[in-house]
Amino acid sequence: MKKLIILILVQVLFTLGFFSISNAQAPKKKQILLIGTFHFNNPGADAVKTDDFDVTTIAAQQELEKITNQIKKFNPNKIFVEWEYYDQKNLDSLYQLYIHNQYESYVEKNFKNKGNYDMYVQNEIFQLAFRAAKKTGLKQVNGMDYPLPMPFDTVMNAIHAAKQDDVMAEISAYTSGMAKEANLKRKTMGLTALIVDLNTEKARKINSGFYIKTLNRAGQTDNFGGAFSVAEWYKRNLYMYSIVQKQIQSSDQRAVILLGSGHVAIIKKFIEDEGLYEVVELKDIMKIK
Repeated sequence: MKKLIILILVQVLFTLGFFSISNAQAPKKKQILLIGTFHFNNPGADAVKTDDFDVTTIAAQQELEKITNQIKKFNPNKIFVEWEYYDQKNLDSLYQLYIHNQYESYVEKNFKNKGNYDMYVQNEIFQLAFRAAKKTGLKQVNGMDYPLPMPFDTVMNAIHAAKQDDVMAEISAYTSGMAKEANLKRKTMGLTALIVDLNTEKARKINSGFYIKTLNRAGQTDNFGGAFSVAEWYKRNLYMYSIVQKQIQSSDQRAVILLGSGHVAIIKKFIEDEGLYEVVELKDIMKIK
């Protein structure tokens, strides 16, 4: 009987030891820091029209310094941004100017008093991604955008043809409500809080859910104008994530994806379905509860 008890104890200890060793040896997942933001230069291209938020103020610049300092500690091997992937050479040229402290003078000389001046001064690629990449010592910032035309006219025509007043009312309520809420927050919240707020699970579900809940219903039974529009939105984001998958190397342990919050709401699902990466949020590296 004693031998049997000893044998059972040995087996239990071996089992516990085996599992602890297995856990210790389990490979740690690579990490992707997701930062979904509003466009700092606010070109007015989005359906939801919002007021400007000046990221060149002293307060905003101080916050950008703190954010990028934490990204430096995260130590990414790559930073991906909403820049056309096929225009990487121009992005590389701009980044080289930036790391050699020539970017501002270049922009002043070439874009001052031109329509795209605000973009080169305020956009999150230059204000946040370039700053973080330089601090981290990266040689490149990677473009991952794959622009596709969004067929909003197709959606609207399908809605009008089907006389879907309820769908039209939902679209109007969504865009006006989101704009009103965003404008209020931009008057009362700092930059870090605004970005963190856009990256809550609730905010992402509202954003991505709008396409399925509302736009996908547009059109009569045999008219798929709404579904086509939603498919094009998913297609763009799927292509964008494909670019990330192809450019992350086996040696890369951490990456940052900085995009408009609507893109991130979709791409987060792709990352989770792929199952290779642990998603890290801005609030995590900023230690915000």
